[in-house]
Amino acid sequence: MSVNVAVVGATGAVGKEFVKILEQRKFPYTNIKFLASARSAGKEIKFDGKTYIIEELTEKSFAGIDVALFSAGGSISKQFALAAVKAGAVVVDNSSAFRMDPNVPLIVPEVNPEDIAKHQGIIANPNCSTIIMVVPVFALHKVNKIKRILASTYQAASGAGWKAMKELEDQTRDVLDGKQVKPEVMPYQYAFNLFSHNSKIGPNGYNEEEIKMVSETRKMFHDESIMISATCVRVPILRAHSEAITLEFTNDISEQEVREILAKAPGVTLVDDREKNFFPMPLDASNQGNVLAGRIRRDTSLAGNKGICLFVAGDQLLKGAALNTVQIAELLPNVKGKGCGCCGCK
Repeated sequence: MSVNVAVVGATGAVGKEFVKILEQRKFPYTNIKFLASARSAGKEIKFDGKTYIIEELTEKSFAGIDVALFSAGGSISKQFALAAVKAGAVVVDNSSAFRMDPNVPLIVPEVNPEDIAKHQGIIANPNCSTIIMVVPVFALHKVNKIKRILASTYQAASGAGWKAMKELEDQTRDVLDGKQVKPEVMPYQYAFNLFSHNSKIGPNGYNEEEIKMVSETRKMFHDESIMISATCVRVPILRAHSEAITLEFTNDISEQEVREILAKAPGVTLVDDREKNFFPMPLDASNQGNVLAGRIRRDTSLAGNKGICLFVAGDQLLKGAALNTVQIAELLPNVKGKGCGCCGCK
């Protein structure tokens, strides 16, 4: 069955990826419209061999729409998502607006596709750093329950949108040309530097990005007992986040077992060549849908055989955002397409 689709935030970094992915995956649509702010309304956008005019987003934009893909920021989602639902659309939202709402399922198709049946009109896409972590980690968790996760992220400019990506490019040129750097999008010089993730620090010393990784993982795993701590850092990479992850399992597990599980895990590509010192890199992860996982080794700080360290990299704009959102939409009962390709759906 083909559906009528609306893309909200079509001119943003993630919105542009929506356009590419919907076309690449041949998402089954009858009609499609592209929505953005008044500033972008009237611009042209090419999709599936045709040229469309971007329309201004209003509460009346969703008449006749079956599926609305949102990526325009939390405030826009809060303002317009309910209007879309009232008009009869299912909203798949890429912002933080509804992620921790107990009535809104938070979905990664490789992790908890069954939760989509609980939706009441809105489905949330998790935070990008959370998605990139849980795709490989949940594959291991299903085999041997994980008790504890320590994660350190190396997050690219793409996570802050195209303006941050451009600022990194511009600053890099300025530094190499000996010019003074003037941060505007990021709080500090981004080129040739790194700093704590630019989200608000809470009273416990953790920033919002770190808290998201904790709360979202527990929600999707349906396990409030799992111990999680994260340290999130911005690094001068244009695209694709990387993460160093340390896991403590309930039962003993070997490095080889981890490799075998990840080699077969949906949405994961094993990159683990010790002889060549070749492991996941953001450059290799860019522009592909799978999360790269490797650098698998025993956690020598933990006694016994229950600790494993690994390193992962994933494209923040794809699996960390747009691709995961479209995969969720492909799971909807009224969408008869190719399926997400990761969980056996049709």
